Amino acid sequence: MFSKKYRFLSILLIALILTGCKSDKKEKDPIDEKTVEKPVEDIKIKGSEITYKADTTTLKGYIAYNENLKGKRPGVLVVHEWWGHNDYSRMRADMLAKLGYVALAVDMYGDGKQAKHPDDAGKFSGMVMNNIEVGKARFDAAMKALKENPHVDASKIAAIGYCFGGSVVLTMANMGEDLDAVAAFHSGVKLPVMPTKDIKAKILVCNGADDPFIPEESVIDYTNALDSLNVDYEYIVYEDAVHAFTSEEADSLGEKFNLPLAYNQEADEKSWAELKKLLAEVF
Repeated sequence: MFSKKYRFLSILLIALILTGCKSDKKEKDPIDEKTVEKPVEDIKIKGSEITYKADTTTLKGYIAYNENLKGKRPGVLVVHEWWGHNDYSRMRADMLAKLGYVALAVDMYGDGKQAKHPDDAGKFSGMVMNNIEVGKARFDAAMKALKENPHVDASKIAAIGYCFGGSVVLTMANMGEDLDAVAAFHSGVKLPVMPTKDIKAKILVCNGADDPFIPEESVIDYTNALDSLNVDYEYIVYEDAVHAFTSEEADSLGEKFNLPLAYNQEADEKSWAELKKLLAEVF
């Protein structure tokens, strides 16, 4: 009888001691912050129109950033297609803002001018590319406006462009603009200023394998020039992709004007992933 009672009391005592130890451990152990699930910061894109000038030309751009991010962050210039500063370039600026950058969709034609027909687009783009110093002045004005934005780290600037815009950013890189990176999509590479030793930017070119606007000879000349200068670059070709493969409006525009334009979702998504990788590397 005694022994059973003793065993019961012993077991009860041990259980109380163990419970006390566990309780003490919970109270004394510090909280491991890595195990605490932190709320994901909301993305709130602020987009607004801005005006700036190059000489006497008024330029109308669009700047976008995430209002919920604190501190200064890298800036990215977005240069439009030959159609001019439109919703497409603004959409790309918003997409960059969602990634944490401050993006400025620039105006290379002045007064936010847009082309409604390929003939006008050719004239507008030709006025810039055939007068590249004018184009550089407008690009510089946009870069100055971006750097002056209070949310931008002026020491970290990149530029991307589509079609005409791609040729612009590649030319600016060739002219020695102080850029960390440039990326061109469905862009011609026979440029008014070909690669020089002044290139500072890391270069990405994403083109369609079946783009009739980009002759193979021009690609060979361009990449050979980059190789001879030991430039850090990547030239990517997407099979079954033609001109304007990143634009969902390409199909309707191609049909309307009888042009070899077509959207290619796979090439669009892959090329955007390459851009994200590039910006992550340089910034």
